[in-house]
Amino acid sequence: MMNTVLPWVVFCVLFAVLSFSFHYRHPTWAWALVVVAYVMVFLLALYTWRWRRKGDSPEWLTYSVVALLVAITVAALLGDMNFWYNMQPFYDVENLNTYPDVDPARNRGQQRMDAGRVYFVEGSALDPTKSMAFKNIDTYCVAPIVRDTGAKLVTYDFWAVGINCCSAAPGSFRCGQYSNPKARAGLRLMRDDERPFYRLAVQQAEAAYKIAAAHPLFFFWMEDPVEEMRMYRDTGFKYYLLGIFFYFGLNLLAVVGAVVGFSKM
Repeated sequence: MMNTVLPWVVFCVLFAVLSFSFHYRHPTWAWALVVVAYVMVFLLALYTWRWRRKGDSPEWLTYSVVALLVAITVAALLGDMNFWYNMQPFYDVENLNTYPDVDPARNRGQQRMDAGRVYFVEGSALDPTKSMAFKNIDTYCVAPIVRDTGAKLVTYDFWAVGINCCSAAPGSFRCGQYSNPKARAGLRLMRDDERPFYRLAVQQAEAAYKIAAAHPLFFFWMEDPVEEMRMYRDTGFKYYLLGIFFYFGLNLLAVVGAVVGFSKM
């Protein structure tokens, strides 16, 4: 019974700790719990080794050590991935400001550095004629957000972005909800590892089109940023639930296999 439940419980707890808000608010403590779990398993392994030296055959204790090591390692890997790809972007944007009625022709990037969700004024749209791509394995695509595509702005500080959704040709930007006529909002890009490549794409656009981008901010172009944030959150919870049910079945199969194997020894 212990080998059926304990590894699964450890997996569920650590998977949750590393997936959700505790990891975001207390990252050091989250990883400290993982280290503590490994230390406890090490102590159990030491106890098992000493018992084996006395001539006993603690097969189930040995199994417990292996099962717990696997549970901790898999929970740490999956939890960190779930946090990185789903929950961290949600928490990051949630902690930033929401700005309505932003005019890309008048407002500057410096004025909206803490923007997480931005709703642009009526008439705002993408200007695909000034789009640009920067290729570094993936293709990083940018297009300026403007109010009047026929007028040149003093500075182009608001940019829609996406990966592998454009080519080097001007006008090929196909990222986000570029074809949705109701799209007038942006959800802030929060991935620090992607931002430098988008900056390089903007610099290329500045040189190619003789424009300025003093303080470029990057957004995913869409109609409803709130719904997109819900998708981040819901996806994170979905992967957590799938993970715990899948691991319960996997752990149960491992226990059944161990019972069969030990009965033949």
